[in-house]
Amino acid sequence: MGARHVVSTARTTVVLIVVLATLAACGGGPSPVMWAAEVCTALRPWRAEISNLTSSTQQQMTAQTTPAQAQENLVRLLAGAESATETARTRVVAAGIPDTDQGELVAGGFVDSLGAVRDAYGRAEEGIAELDASGPADTFYDGVESVLAVLTDEYQSSALDTTSLDSAELDRAFDEVPECR
Repeated sequence: MGARHVVSTARTTVVLIVVLATLAACGGGPSPVMWAAEVCTALRPWRAEISNLTSSTQQQMTAQTTPAQAQENLVRLLAGAESATETARTRVVAAGIPDTDQGELVAGGFVDSLGAVRDAYGRAEEGIAELDASGPADTFYDGVESVLAVLTDEYQSSALDTTSLDSAELDRAFDEVPECR
């Protein structure tokens, strides 16, 4: 085998790799059904964690603890929610972009929404950590209420706005896949 043949084979291989990479980028994302299943699989444990957080926070707010104990528990709970949200966001990113009309917009909306929720939990965690737990308990708990009210507002405003998204394929997929029930 001569050097010319090796160079020719190498060029052919490079061209083939470029063509395959181009074809893979031109579509071929997961089907709407596969994508919806991946997204719901990513969100299920996150929803459970957030539900546990809500329940634990309510218990913490009514428990007979010192402000310092309450602060430590709330910071830990909010850090857990922030971490769980980032895990869900990362898994939704890994699900890719569904191969459907507006697939990129829908996938980006999910990722952006989860990012905003993650950031809201992070800010709430910082807000609780910055409260003075050594002062009067009433002042501390008033501060906790204020931080949690901001968290609630930010959480609600981070919700995915589906009014501009119109993908019948994805709507059907979310309705049909068992992971989303």
